[in-house]
Amino acid sequence: MNRPRLGFNVDHIATVRQARLSLWPDPVAIAAMAEVAGAEQITLHLRADRRHVQDRDYLLLRETKKGLLNLEMAATPAMLELVLKHPPDMVTLVPERPEELTTEGGLDVVAHPQEIAKAVHVLKERGVLVSLFVDSCPRQLDASLKAGAQRVELHTGHYCGESNLQLRFAEQQRIHKAARHAVGLGLGCAAGHGLDYFNVAPIAAMEEIDELNIGHSIVARAFYAGIERAIKDMLQCMTRRP
Repeated sequence: MNRPRLGFNVDHIATVRQARLSLWPDPVAIAAMAEVAGAEQITLHLRADRRHVQDRDYLLLRETKKGLLNLEMAATPAMLELVLKHPPDMVTLVPERPEELTTEGGLDVVAHPQEIAKAVHVLKERGVLVSLFVDSCPRQLDASLKAGAQRVELHTGHYCGESNLQLRFAEQQRIHKAARHAVGLGLGCAAGHGLDYFNVAPIAAMEEIDELNIGHSIVARAFYAGIERAIKDMLQCMTRRP
């Protein structure tokens, strides 16, 4: 059975390190172990406040990663300047607020079309593949295409956070409908946010989705089982029929 590629997000490895402003655990070393275990992509969010991932992590991962490197970032002048000097394989533009615990929702491309389109254009000129992290809304997908994005990543937080099975299934259907819409527009389609070993199978089974970005649940499992086992268990869950 085909499955999406797994993008392992190393943010929470960096969070543990930064709790003590220490040298370890090292996200770069853990990323290498995750790739050996089967992760095809490394994802990281370099935030303006540098609360977890640091510039050093990003720059080293550019040199050491074996698969794809996906940098999540806000479309700010400072971040664009850094990426133009040191481009990754792919940039995923995300919303970012200083007071949030983690990314709380999708980028509002409809409300900020010119700002986002300008950032997309600059990145594409540098040869960087550009994805936009958006909610499963047709208007946002249409706006993403108009802004020049080549891909979108669908926000799965509402699906993952819904405890009512009927409402969760409705969210699942909404994601699938959005994935079909995105592919119909010619956009590549990823998904992520809150996915874990218990809820990933229905999303991974959607043929239109070719990439899943997962961090917290893998890192949490690695505390018990080690990173290699945590990655392999997730890959197995991603190939399981829901």
